[in-house]
Amino acid sequence: MLEEAKDHEEIIERVAALDIGKAFLVCCARVPDEDRPGRRLQEVQTYTTMTGALLQMADHLRILGVTRVVMEATSDYWKPIFYLLEAAGFETWLVNARDVKHLPGRPKTGRLDAVWLAKVAERQMLRASFVPPPQIRRLRDLTRYRIDLVGARTAEKQRAEKLLEDAQIKLSVVASDIFGASGRAMMAALIAGERTPAGLAQLARTSLRKKIPLLEEAFTGHFTDHHAFLLGKMLGRVDAISSEIAEVDAKIEELLVPFASAAARLDEIPGIGPIAAAVILAEIGTDMSRFPTPCHLADRRAAACRSARWHPVPRPSHPPRVPLPGPGPP
Repeated sequence: MLEEAKDHEEIIERVAALDIGKAFLVCCARVPDEDRPGRRLQEVQTYTTMTGALLQMADHLRILGVTRVVMEATSDYWKPIFYLLEAAGFETWLVNARDVKHLPGRPKTGRLDAVWLAKVAERQMLRASFVPPPQIRRLRDLTRYRIDLVGARTAEKQRAEKLLEDAQIKLSVVASDIFGASGRAMMAALIAGERTPAGLAQLARTSLRKKIPLLEEAFTGHFTDHHAFLLGKMLGRVDAISSEIAEVDAKIEELLVPFASAAARLDEIPGIGPIAAAVILAEIGTDMSRFPTPCHLADRRAAACRSARWHPVPRPSHPPRVPLPGPGPP
């Protein structure tokens, strides 16, 4: 026998959804029909992604009384639009495109995609992705840029090592770090015109002096002026990038001041230093309530949590022991 359902559909009354591209976006706004209760009105418009058009769109959404604006994470195009609407006072939601695609009936055109996203959003069938506050965003920009700079410096060091190998200079076989004090002094001498293996080996410092005979063998090669020119350029790039990294580090320390206590606590964890602590804070922030489960914090799918059988209530690490039956009668 059919019975009346007690549940009722929770709908966000005034919502907008954006389908974002590089040059244009499609905005679908859905609001209640004042003349026909229970019915909805929608408006679909296309705007350019220039600042003036975005401000015009924000003003129009404000007139419509829109409170929540939902958009998919499309490349990096969503960021300036999200930040502008956030600053304008809207409740801005960034949703994972994967979550929307998992729902049946999702159309593929830009216009219909915005309508579908608005319908799904007004029924609260999506969850917002984590978008850090402005302070954390600035810190994240710096830490990610620092990673890129370190990668570029490493690539330049690898080019220098390959260049030495091309000249049959086997410095990396003897020295664990050719960019230490001894290695840099030797490479500077090579660039300046020193070619004698004995003279180059004598530039070794501290513990590397024990390997002078091996160094003399390592410097027996065919290093030319062509190699010297290229090596000079490569070392110049390494030094320039190192200087840039130092400047970025100073800026990171400046932005970390409000989060000094959190960074200090992370630094106490074995294996995590100041740089790693800054990266962790930049990626996840300080508000752990934004993540429903540890799996969400680790950026895994909810299904992974279910397969791991994670529960918010701690469980015993081992099941209770059950006594085994004793041996039967002989």
